[in-house]
Amino acid sequence: MEPGCEEAGEFRAPPLEGASDSPGPPTFRWFCLDHVRAFNSRYNFFDGMTADEIHHAQRPLAGWERETRAFAHAGGDKPPKWSDFSDPLDAIAARFRREVAPERGDGKPLSGQDRASLKVLGLAADADRGALRKRYSELVRKYHPDRNGGDRSHEAMLQKVLAAYQQLRQAPAFV
Repeated sequence: MEPGCEEAGEFRAPPLEGASDSPGPPTFRWFCLDHVRAFNSRYNFFDGMTADEIHHAQRPLAGWERETRAFAHAGGDKPPKWSDFSDPLDAIAARFRREVAPERGDGKPLSGQDRASLKVLGLAADADRGALRKRYSELVRKYHPDRNGGDRSHEAMLQKVLAAYQQLRQAPAFV
C-alpha cells in the first residue's frame, strides 16, 4: 500500500527487496489501480544487467534451451519407452501397430462379439456357415432337456449356445 492512499490494495507487486529467502510464499506489496500503474511504469526488468545479459534475455528462443521436467528423463541418454505412457484410448499404439493378417481365409472381418460367440460354440475363427450349423446342432442335442433325459442342469449353457448361434448367423462373416 502506498503511504497516504485510502484506496483498497487489490493489485500485487513484487516486494522491495525482490525474492525473499524465507520459506513460504513471498510477501507482495498491494496497490490500488492508480499506484500499481505508477509502479509498473517505473519498473525495469533489465535494471542491473549488463548489455550482454540483456541481449541474451531478449533472444527469440530465450528459455527454450532448457529441458523441462515433463520431458526430462532420468537414467542418462535413454529416451522413455512406449510402455512408460498411458494410452487408454489406444490412440498412440493404434497408429504404429502393424497390419495383422486376416483371421479368416475369405478376409471377412470378425467383431469381438463374433469371436466370443465362436468360443462358446468351440469353433475356430475360420469356420464356415456349414461348420457353424453342424456344431450348433450337436450342442443343442447335447444340452436340450428333451434329448438328455430331462436333465435341466445344462439350461444355462443351452441359452448361451442359442444366443451365440443367433448372433453368428447374422454376422457379416457368415452371411
